[in-house]
Amino acid sequence: MSKPVISSHFQSRNPSAIRLSQIEFGKRTDSVRDINTAIGNVSLPTHPAIQERMFHLREKGSPFAGGVIKYTPTAGVREANQAFLNIIASSGFSTGGLYSQITDGGSQAMELIVVGLCGPAGSDEKPLFLIDPAYTNYLSMAKRTGRRTVSVKRRLEDDGQFSLPDLQEIERVIQSARPAAMVVIPYDNPTGHFCTREEMMALAELCVRYNLWMVSDEAYREIYYQADHPVSIWQLSDREVPGIEGRRISVETASKVWNACGLRIGALVTDNREFHEKAVAENTANLCSNAIGQYLIGAVAGLSHRELQEWYRQLREYYRPMLTGFTREMKERLPGIIVSSPRASIYSVVDVRRIAPEGFSARDFVLACARQGRVEIDGMEYTLLSAPMAGFYSLNEGEKNPGDTQMRFAYVPPREEMALVPRLFADLFQQYREGRLG
Repeated sequence: MSKPVISSHFQSRNPSAIRLSQIEFGKRTDSVRDINTAIGNVSLPTHPAIQERMFHLREKGSPFAGGVIKYTPTAGVREANQAFLNIIASSGFSTGGLYSQITDGGSQAMELIVVGLCGPAGSDEKPLFLIDPAYTNYLSMAKRTGRRTVSVKRRLEDDGQFSLPDLQEIERVIQSARPAAMVVIPYDNPTGHFCTREEMMALAELCVRYNLWMVSDEAYREIYYQADHPVSIWQLSDREVPGIEGRRISVETASKVWNACGLRIGALVTDNREFHEKAVAENTANLCSNAIGQYLIGAVAGLSHRELQEWYRQLREYYRPMLTGFTREMKERLPGIIVSSPRASIYSVVDVRRIAPEGFSARDFVLACARQGRVEIDGMEYTLLSAPMAGFYSLNEGEKNPGDTQMRFAYVPPREEMALVPRLFADLFQQYREGRLG
């Protein structure tokens, strides 16, 4: 007897590049421990104010003291929205005229953006414009909702630098593809590229010229290492870029700067009232975001900007030596390897194109490490999980994927585990080159 079939969309789906190795490692039954740098699952404690609320949910003053957990408004409770606006303001940007909507992490905000701005395939098609390599969830949300993406590509140079493609190249793609919106990640995931104010202004001018929405994913705002000040879509106004107001959207999240990945609380912020109201209307089908999570992030609404700035400074000082140490040791252990030099966020991209065997596939190597990898260090056996970069690129037919020799590493394991990553990678890569792994 025949059985019902799943949709063609489900049949075509594979795990995201950032979850792939974790899923495969989870099938192992041996005692090997994993060090997971594949996904930005931060292992640092969240802010003390958030912890205070988390540990006292039953006490007087908590909305959950009586054990009741009710729906919130779809747009989220006022305090949670005020928290995200306070975060934006603490970086020195005006929040006047901004509308905020709470979402299930930054990922749901991405989905609402894709659905709300981009037309499906057909006569009304309006794709989403990305700068590759781009965060995988934008590609996934476009596929889920039947939307298309177009892109221009950054290249990882031998010196470890990513940079924006030429503006004329960006303009040519816009003219040809006629996208609805441009996504910019100023503190870039996965490349670590820091988008300067001048670059943000140049991209904003293109958005105005070609009547695009400008979407800025600011999950890592305030995590930067070489600049003097943060950048944001909210520092761009009609004074600097006439016409930019009314087309600005930012993606916010509690995951990264607030070390609260599992809270699954984010926000969709805009200066366009119609977009805000329709995004809330669309999201009524989801009823509301996590009520407890909203209460926890709401603790940030009452914090002073001075206190928030001190928190940001501590984060930068935590990550900066990790980045430099990782880059230095990787190059010492594997001469010829290319390691991106992050200027922002918490990731490095490693490219083995100059030292890999012919036909090397980063995806195959990552899977081999997850399924069979084994390196003994001080009496313990470890393997390393990373994210193959092929899934971060959009490709034209017949085009070679730059990510075939690249992997992304997130600086999220505890400091002592992160210190083992260069040694683990070098050993596993040598095993793979010699045919002892995979």
